[in-house]
Amino acid sequence: MSKHFRPLLAALCGATVLMLAGCGEDTGPTGATCPTGGTQLSYENFGKPFADQYCTRCHSTTLSGAARQDAPAGHDYNTASGIRADAKNIDAWAGSGPDRTNTEMPENGTKPTDDERKKLSEWLACGAP
Repeated sequence: MSKHFRPLLAALCGATVLMLAGCGEDTGPTGATCPTGGTQLSYENFGKPFADQYCTRCHSTTLSGAARQDAPAGHDYNTASGIRADAKNIDAWAGSGPDRTNTEMPENGTKPTDDERKKLSEWLACGAP
């Protein structure tokens, strides 16, 4: 190996390690669990208002193209069934629990408080009733 190639290889390896070290660090399961006895949170008193305020501006079946602001197709939260189908992802991107607080979503606009994120994860952990 030439002496000129070694610094380049070292730099590339170092950059790769740094990049991989950061992967998955910003999102993940919150570790939230459903309280003993269940939750007082429901779709009507929590889930729908939360989704309407923070999620459906991008994640809605009524939006398409640029209006979705890069939200993946099929990740729609304007119905209870849509939320339940993607509960693990929602927790990993927007929830809060004993293991972590995820703040990646929403990307723009008004953001939920940490307390709202904790309620979100609790509600999801209980099956989003």
